[in-house]
Amino acid sequence: MKDHTLKENLKLDEHYSGQKDWLRWGPYLSERQWGTVREDYSDDGNAWKYFPHDHARSRSYRWGEDGIAGISDRYCNICFAPAFWNGRDPIIKERLFGLTGNEGNHGEDVKELYYYLENTPTHSYMKHLYKYPQNAFPYEQLTAENKKRSKKETEFELIDTGIFDKKEYFDVLTEYAKADSEDLLIKISACNRAATPAKITLLPTIWMRNLWSFEEMSEKPMIKKEGKKDKAYLSIVHPYVGQYFLYVEKPSRILFTENETNTEKLFNTPNDHHFKKDLFHQAITSGDFSLAEKNGMGTKSAIMYELEISPGETKSVCLRLSSSKLDNPFDAGFERIFKSRRHDSEAFFNDVSKNTDVKHKEIQKQALAGLMWSKQYYHYDVERWLQGDPKTPPPPPQRKHGRNSNWITLRNHDIHAMPDAWEYPWYAAWDSAFHCLTWALVDSEFAKHQLLLFTKEWYMAPNGQIPAYEWSFSDVNPPVQAWAALSIYQIEMRRKGIGDIKFLKKMFNKLALNFTWWVNREDSTQNNVFEGGFLGLDNIGVFDRSHGIPGEAHLEQVDGTAWMALYCLNMLEMSLEIARHDDTYEDMATKYFGHFVYIAEALNNISKDYVGTWDSEEGFFYDKLVFPNGSFVPIKVRSIVGLMSLAAVLRIDKETLKALPRFERSVVWFKKHRMETLKYPVIQEYAEGEDLLLSLVPKDRMEVLVKTLLREDEFLSPYGIRSLSKVHQNAYNLYINGSTYCINYEPAESSTYLFGGNSNWRGPIWMPINYIFIDSLKEYFDYGGEALMFDFPTGSGNRMHLGQIATELSKRLIQIFEKNQDGYRVVHHQHQEMYKDEHFNDLILFYEYFHADNGRGVGASHQTGWTALIANLIDNMA
Repeated sequence: MKDHTLKENLKLDEHYSGQKDWLRWGPYLSERQWGTVREDYSDDGNAWKYFPHDHARSRSYRWGEDGIAGISDRYCNICFAPAFWNGRDPIIKERLFGLTGNEGNHGEDVKELYYYLENTPTHSYMKHLYKYPQNAFPYEQLTAENKKRSKKETEFELIDTGIFDKKEYFDVLTEYAKADSEDLLIKISACNRAATPAKITLLPTIWMRNLWSFEEMSEKPMIKKEGKKDKAYLSIVHPYVGQYFLYVEKPSRILFTENETNTEKLFNTPNDHHFKKDLFHQAITSGDFSLAEKNGMGTKSAIMYELEISPGETKSVCLRLSSSKLDNPFDAGFERIFKSRRHDSEAFFNDVSKNTDVKHKEIQKQALAGLMWSKQYYHYDVERWLQGDPKTPPPPPQRKHGRNSNWITLRNHDIHAMPDAWEYPWYAAWDSAFHCLTWALVDSEFAKHQLLLFTKEWYMAPNGQIPAYEWSFSDVNPPVQAWAALSIYQIEMRRKGIGDIKFLKKMFNKLALNFTWWVNREDSTQNNVFEGGFLGLDNIGVFDRSHGIPGEAHLEQVDGTAWMALYCLNMLEMSLEIARHDDTYEDMATKYFGHFVYIAEALNNISKDYVGTWDSEEGFFYDKLVFPNGSFVPIKVRSIVGLMSLAAVLRIDKETLKALPRFERSVVWFKKHRMETLKYPVIQEYAEGEDLLLSLVPKDRMEVLVKTLLREDEFLSPYGIRSLSKVHQNAYNLYINGSTYCINYEPAESSTYLFGGNSNWRGPIWMPINYIFIDSLKEYFDYGGEALMFDFPTGSGNRMHLGQIATELSKRLIQIFEKNQDGYRVVHHQHQEMYKDEHFNDLILFYEYFHADNGRGVGASHQTGWTALIANLIDNMA
């Protein structure tokens, strides 16, 4: 149960009761605004090329801002972030560097080392670590080497350059502590890890998001230097946010400029004045501060500290951002507040993990910290983006018929938990659903708010479609929102002792529209077998479905059908739970029950007129390629696509059935009627007065699939469930119309440019799918108990029930992040020697997916995000 005596929980209660706005300020500043769709006004839709990293320091953004370890108010009007200079780089380190989708041998990738160490739900305490090289940052080497490497090689990372080998770097720790909701204490500490003294320039920077250049505000905000030399501070006046003060401790200099584009540098167009966004880069690298110190005011200011630090020494600078005038901002109370907030944070996480093993506490804490640091402001008004802004060149005419042009009702202006704050600094609908499960462990109100956002009229399309992500809002992802809503409801029930029926109702009513959209769009033949692409699982197959299906055929997908069956069951379970409080929803339960039965019959069908997707000889579900003349070809790829049918399972306990007699009568009638008409018996074992199991696959097929799932020579890895069977180490080939389509097992990065770029679902371990499998096995266990026993692994003779198997799978996933007997975590397998170092050993990266054979992290390196689900697995083990 939630401990309401903890100070962090009291702050959450104050916030959500409307007493105090503890969430007005947070880590809402993006890590990458350049290279995003929102900032792309090109004629060819090449967002990476239109606004590259090299432009970011000189060009003002239209839709957001970015920085390292930064904060902002919830609408990103006032932004703050530290910047650094080692005296050797050609530019200051103001934002994270990474490669674009075209530059990386496996797509876009951040080429920096940073770690999210701590964060609380109200952001009352936050801690971030950035490792900054003392030697020149290898921008050109990283770009050239990655461009040179093939798809069959690993990515060339910052560690691989050798720049950390002699420990010639600074550990830069950025901490924030809230004295109050409008009073933020800031400490930036640099520790010299080298054996010799080293110099660093710290540049805590505050600036205003540029709205005035796009006529979104009539009155320009202002930052102005006030006070005497030894007690100088900044006065910040913003027409939308009000007045704030940034107090600083004896800086070397205070620099000012405007957050406006240097048109002369970028576009060879004369500037209207000299004070442009990149002025600090010029001043610091040249040593000429005449312009930067001239005005004493602007919309961007940097507080400059020039430090020389001895080996092993740490030096800190302190600042304070407050809405109040303070006479002594750095008195003894400053350190006392920091100490108190650190203690509050520790107490909060100890409560979250109170039943967790000691060795797992730090894994869980860093996963949750990453989740909370990835909470960012997202702004995108599609109609205005299509039309362009006053005083700016009009967008190209093809834009009105291009990307997202049919989403003019989408107007986003909210805080989102991003998949990865650098690589994916935009929401993705199905990613967000998984994020919310982990958010429910620490702040269930935010989790519910996130899910509900996607159902609002400024997100959801009038036809009921939920926007996918900014690269194409019309793409389709697995519909997991209902599953997530139920999971949050159940987590909140466990942690608070009561579930939020009002939330469940809101989600159910809006998702009913989305469910109808899915049925109308994806079941073109109206046979309850679903087709069309899900982006995530699309690239398991032999076809790149984003480029169409050969031979004018359509693909009947096992995973599409399984996802819709799961959606049906989720809606059924939601309606049953709501009906116990409001019996008008009981009829909806019957509706979704019936729809589920039809889907299950279609998938398992053995009628004369239709051949289902089950291969009885091989004991597996395979997709079917169906041609216009009715002929079809089974696509015999053994992947998690064929196993997803296991996910669609629901146990309805006898107490619920007894409480809802109309629904129970419908179940009895349905079973009798379908058996009389010789339809596939989806309901097999149900007896009145007992629990009811609804499973997309019958018991005999379920047992075959579970045995396959647990085969070490197929899907079961030491680190979880593979996305593609190891039998495809020998490639599977399909020949159609003179063309060959091929798939083979690739346990880590993709070796092809097809199928989604830098993501690979043809072998690796993916946390969200593993989590769903574990959840489903538990559901089967809740119904069958110890009567259902399997070898784990298959053929081992080690008999376990499905509850134990779910636990063992969880252990394998958690093992990715545990220290092994050699002193490192397999997630860092590629750089294991570096992570044995004392200053790396306790730091954890949470990758997008994982090498199926050795556990190495692959893809986006800060995907907390759905990889934060590891915190839920640890919680469930407690």
